[in-house]
Amino acid sequence: MRVLIVGGGAREHALAWRLSQDAGVEVIGAPGNAGIAAVGRTVAVDPTDTEQVVELAKRESADLVVVGPEAPLVAGVVDALRDNGIDAFGPDRAAARLEGSKIFSKQFMARHDIPTAGFAVFDDPDAATRYIEEANRPLVVKADGLAAGKGVIVASNAKEAIAGVDRIMRERAFGDAGDRVLIEECLVGQEVSYHVISDGHRFIPLAPAQDHKRAFDG
Repeated sequence: MRVLIVGGGAREHALAWRLSQDAGVEVIGAPGNAGIAAVGRTVAVDPTDTEQVVELAKRESADLVVVGPEAPLVAGVVDALRDNGIDAFGPDRAAARLEGSKIFSKQFMARHDIPTAGFAVFDDPDAATRYIEEANRPLVVKADGLAAGKGVIVASNAKEAIAGVDRIMRERAFGDAGDRVLIEECLVGQEVSYHVISDGHRFIPLAPAQDHKRAFDG
């Protein structure tokens, strides 16, 4: 079985490492990294270019394509693969909006009565600043779009929150991802991620996990 893994991060390396342990599985990274190259092959390709990924999958006669990073998912790589009759593991473009836009995700949760922290949405930095000054409490400021996991500022006071708005919206630290910001109430407690795999009709739960982003000074 030939598995094409789209992406080049640690997540894709972990997937490649595990898949390569199964007898009869050949792993190809697109574009991959040194870790993936140690357990399979790598091919230079832009993972967000749907045509390049589809062409590579066809050329390599991939039995399955696993798409790891958020950007290719949001770009519709899974949709393009399935449209070409290629089996792909990952959400389609519509489902990936939950990851690609924090505002869309929050509005989805509010619309479907899914418990979530209180929030406000802004496309004007001055309006966001006024909201922060009036709130005068710990807040979380988030760039709406994908920012490689860096677009979130947990602010303990108004000064830090306003600095976050300035960095995202005025300094454009994350480019177009910062066209709008999401400002949430700051929740304190244990963070747990609970993942499931679904085909749209059935689901399989995976083990819960914790992410310790704020460990130590880094």
